[in-house]
Amino acid sequence: MARVENDEKGGSRVYFRVVDPEKRLPSVTTTVGMLPKPFLQRWYANMAADLALDSIDYLQRMADRDRPGAKKWVAGAAWRYTNDRAGIGTKAHDLFERMIRGQQLRRQHPDMEPYRRNFRDFLDAVKPVLVRAEDVAWSDTHGYAGSFDAWLRLRVILEDDGTWTLDPDNTSGRAVWVDVIADWKTSKSVWPSVALQMAAYAFADLIIDPDGNEEPMPVFDGAVVLHITPEGWTLYPVYAPQMRRAFAWFLHLRETLDWEREGSKRALGKPLAKSDREALTGTERRG
Repeated sequence: MARVENDEKGGSRVYFRVVDPEKRLPSVTTTVGMLPKPFLQRWYANMAADLALDSIDYLQRMADRDRPGAKKWVAGAAWRYTNDRAGIGTKAHDLFERMIRGQQLRRQHPDMEPYRRNFRDFLDAVKPVLVRAEDVAWSDTHGYAGSFDAWLRLRVILEDDGTWTLDPDNTSGRAVWVDVIADWKTSKSVWPSVALQMAAYAFADLIIDPDGNEEPMPVFDGAVVLHITPEGWTLYPVYAPQMRRAFAWFLHLRETLDWEREGSKRALGKPLAKSDREALTGTERRG
């Protein structure tokens, strides 16, 4: 029995067992972060531009007093937005865990009430059965770890084309239970890369609970991603064949992470030779 903890340095999260703190595994989200994100450069620029244009008079006064500070304020627009959204996401995840466990809720801040209402609507409509929540998926085989939101059982109709139709009350008389890894997303959009994240959890070696108890990762029938915002919710499936293919791509990203952290630092040897400093011309000597 060995508890797992996590730490974050330089924006990258790692997991480690308290009995072996030197062995640190990169997180699933850090690994998925190896995907190229060409859209981010434009988004960062647009966030900074919008802030500057919306606050042009204030920005001018700030620049007159402290130009470096004004520059830093504008440049940090995207980071501050992301940080604020992460704070909302953390609060929402805590709320969802309490709700799906059937725990007593504290009074919610008005900003969180839409999330509570929409998650309640999801629970009432889909009627998921919670197996586990907020445990760690650990892979010694491939060297990664991460905390997944939930392991759920859903009642579905298995269609001929391999897709599912939800039937929580078995009104069809032919619904079956499926086990799925679940993730809650409160971001503005859901990206296809979430399939990589879900596959990594599903194909890890072990599940480890907060007390350090571990058991082999079971075979999952697929995954679901709940995209929940103040306006509503949508439940997306990741079916088993797509999840298996996504895991193969995740492993490529895991190797890319090793390149960034280790391989790139040793790829080039010391210079074998380099040019001598060119002799100064007469004009340069007189200057």
